[in-house]
Amino acid sequence: MFLEHVNLVVADLKMSLTFYQAAFPHWYIRAEGAGEWNGKPRKWLHFGDDYHYIAFSDHGEGANRLLSGHQIGLAHFAYVVKNLDSLITRMQLAGFKVDKGSVHPFRKNAYFIDPNGFEVEFVEYLSDLPCERNSD
Repeated sequence: MFLEHVNLVVADLKMSLTFYQAAFPHWYIRAEGAGEWNGKPRKWLHFGDDYHYIAFSDHGEGANRLLSGHQIGLAHFAYVVKNLDSLITRMQLAGFKVDKGSVHPFRKNAYFIDPNGFEVEFVEYLSDLPCERNSD
């Protein structure tokens, strides 16, 4: 079993793509189109590779949940990367800064806030042993 896609409602497809293209330079637009969602026009696209993608729709309104708050909703989602330092460099060159991060004996991570207020974690594991990778 694996997660195939995440579906995010956003305000601006172009800004969203700028963020995720910096994070995943090997991904591409798999499909795109336009339609209507509950009476509101929207554009949508799928950005990913042959196995995993993020679905975006541009009919979002208002602000995302406060990440420091206690509202129900998405806290963050995470991707495993092979080289966190390279990802951080790409993100910074694209104009995005690390929001927070940490270093652990068996992993290091960095969190970014995408243009729509979603918190995205990137983690590089420094061990192949699950008991070490998942330790506190």
